[in-house]
Amino acid sequence: MPKLKTRKAASKRYKVTGNGNFLRRHAFKDHLLIKKSNKQKRKLSQVICVSKNDSNVIKLMLPY
Repeated sequence: MPKLKTRKAASKRYKVTGNGNFLRRHAFKDHLLIKKSNKQKRKLSQVICVSKNDSNVIKLMLPY
């Protein structure tokens, strides 16, 4: 059985927690920040957990 390869794009975007959940960053925090309020930018800076439906796909991308 050959080794499974890790998707490098996924490994750069997601971190695994101790419970096996995945953490991700918010979108829309890259550019065009002048028109966004400070409250919105502060909320977008927070790290959140990936939903259960998406975590099944990410587990396939990050086998190890």
